Amino acid sequence: MLTPMQIARYFLALTDEDAGDSITNMKIQKLVYYAQGFHLAIYDKPLFLEPIEAWTHGPVIPILYHAFKQHGPESIPTPTDLDFSDYDDQIKDLLNEVYKVYGQFSAWKLRNMTHEEMPWVNATQGDGTISIDDLREYFKTLLVA
Repeated sequence: MLTPMQIARYFLALTDEDAGDSITNMKIQKLVYYAQGFHLAIYDKPLFLEPIEAWTHGPVIPILYHAFKQHGPESIPTPTDLDFSDYDDQIKDLLNEVYKVYGQFSAWKLRNMTHEEMPWVNATQGDGTISIDDLREYFKTLLVA
């Protein structure tokens, strides 16, 4: 099982800074959230165990937020020491697909998208934690048969 930081570093390594790609703390939160949701929908088990909370600007993994908060709204640097062999092909395929689909959007677009999604809405009306069951149920509706 991976950690949210391992997933975040993978996404950060996919950015092409020469092409103008960048990932902020807000955007990385949403990408990792989408990875967790699709992993649950496809494999029926979490990608990572850390909780996801419904904050004002959408889903947030607190441990990941605190790791990157020093960057504020600026881009997080691309890691230069990522070992892609730490990720199996199944995980790479999933993360690459999530990045292909969602990485094209700005942090604010992703924020607005998550505000329309059932897991975030339910959590804001509950205890503020996005449940694994809500993620699984919602993301299964997004899978193409």
